[in-house]
Amino acid sequence: MDKNINFVIEKRVLRTIENLEKNNMKGYFVQNEEELLGKIQGLIKEGDTVSVGGSMTLFETGIIDFLRRGKYNFLDRYKEGLSQDDIKDIYRKSFAADVYFSSSNALTEEGELYNVDGRGNRVAAMIYGPDKVIVVVGVNKIVKDLDEAIIRNREWAAPANARRLNKKTPCAEVGYCMDCNSKDRICSEYVVIRRQMVKDRIHVIIVNKELGY
Repeated sequence: MDKNINFVIEKRVLRTIENLEKNNMKGYFVQNEEELLGKIQGLIKEGDTVSVGGSMTLFETGIIDFLRRGKYNFLDRYKEGLSQDDIKDIYRKSFAADVYFSSSNALTEEGELYNVDGRGNRVAAMIYGPDKVIVVVGVNKIVKDLDEAIIRNREWAAPANARRLNKKTPCAEVGYCMDCNSKDRICSEYVVIRRQMVKDRIHVIIVNKELGY
């Protein structure tokens, strides 16, 4: 990466981390997957019950495989052969997990997490339940403010995820949100996490790469 572009990115990340800290959330900046997994090893313990929200970032960075190989009680929603009832049970058990992993649709420079869910299981666990939440995002998820976060979801995250999930929605065809009423609509629960009452419950790890949607 060009050193001048990298300088701009790093300054933006540092502003974001500073504001996360003001909002009672911990922020970290890592350069690659190796540093990311090293940071995660320092945040979780052997024997912890861990779960994950739906996320391409967790696959791209190797976190899913890391949790499967580790000495953790991994509530693996992606395990082969699970029935819909099995997955529903995992969603519910996730609220009592020691650690919950997720990404975020957007992270503002003001230190806010913006997410849009279909069922709401991911945002629900981020808000309350697990003792610790670890949010992993690429630098492409950082936006200036909530207005930009909304635009990012409408123009990038929602249509990309709709296509990934093979949803029959207008955005999956035209590439941007049309605020549809489709039965396949995946945008139902809109959540802004602006601050945490429990200090350092949420840990946001920013990776110096473009990751996820």
